[in-house]
Amino acid sequence: MSLPVKPLAGVTVLELGTLIAGPFCTRILAEFGARVIKIESPDGGDPLRQWRKMYEGTSLWWYVQARNKESMTVNLKHPEGVEIVRKLALQADIVVENFRPGVLEKLGLGWEVLSDLNPGLVMVRLSGFGQTGPYRDQPGFGAIGESMGGLRYVTGFGDRPPVKTGVSIGDSIAALWAALGALMALRHREVNGGRGQVVDVALYEAVFAMMESLVPEFDVFGFIRERTGNVMPGITPSNTHTTRDGRHVIVGANGDAIFGRLMRALDRPDLAEDTSLATNAGRDARAAELYGVIDAWVGARNMEDVLRILKEAGVPASHIYSVADMFADPQFVAREMLQSMTLPDGKVFRAPAVVPKLQETPGGVDSPGPALGAHTREILVGLGYDDRAIDHLREVGAI
Repeated sequence: MSLPVKPLAGVTVLELGTLIAGPFCTRILAEFGARVIKIESPDGGDPLRQWRKMYEGTSLWWYVQARNKESMTVNLKHPEGVEIVRKLALQADIVVENFRPGVLEKLGLGWEVLSDLNPGLVMVRLSGFGQTGPYRDQPGFGAIGESMGGLRYVTGFGDRPPVKTGVSIGDSIAALWAALGALMALRHREVNGGRGQVVDVALYEAVFAMMESLVPEFDVFGFIRERTGNVMPGITPSNTHTTRDGRHVIVGANGDAIFGRLMRALDRPDLAEDTSLATNAGRDARAAELYGVIDAWVGARNMEDVLRILKEAGVPASHIYSVADMFADPQFVAREMLQSMTLPDGKVFRAPAVVPKLQETPGGVDSPGPALGAHTREILVGLGYDDRAIDHLREVGAI
């Protein structure tokens, strides 16, 4: 039985980017069948190769972030290297880049040049502040996008400075918007007979777009959302509680019927039947009282008992998972969310599986992140370069 064709099979993507936002965007496309050619500097390649925990000299993060991709080394400061990229862009459907605005233009690889060569090209441009505006030339990493986009301001406790999430969430959010924008642009090109176009993703805007009711609440009421720790005013009860054995449990019972089930499970039928608590607004007005009740009940029991009782009562609850918990959890196993991959020396390791899950044409992992320049010769041959020409490019430092 043959494997199903992936939904992006036949789409060619040229990646001109490093680290997180751009490469994560192309990773998503590669997982669903796009051919992704990653252009790397001959001088060490993507810095992500050396980030965080290393295995035999290469980052484990790299093997996940660059899976299913091809690596080609090109010196973008050499005219013959630039010419190679132009030829690749001529054959590409999508170019993804996350340089500072104006850098590609200086190299002779800007939108106007590549679009003239390939009118159907979609160019996804990720940057800190976008391609226009007074901040366009400023450097902007994900942390800056999270700060300016509003996420950092509302994260943490009110009596302490803002805190970051434990991952590079700003870059990842931008990557998701970029992948979505690329697919919308392809849809326009292929269904509506349109030309290619630029997809302009600014990190601060990608984060800002996730800020729920932040803007209208300020505009209408002058209300500024502040840090509130593990609770969100107006949505009660939903909080983190600590069990007798020192584990942390989230209990989400802000639905009207769910609240009643929670209070009965806590042996508080009086609160379940209190009409003043029948709606979210009423519960929110007595949030401190309710959280005190839940805190006391959870704190008197071990985590296993807390979760068992709440599950039986139909109340959403979970302990806060570490990665070790994920490896042991039957839901992760049943949904095959721990994908096995093989390192170059044959060692098998597990990584996050591909999401979302498509029923008929699922994505998948075919190969881990490649060695630097592993596909350079193969790609050049596909462009029409013979051995002599390839040797010349190496000699002059173009690849």
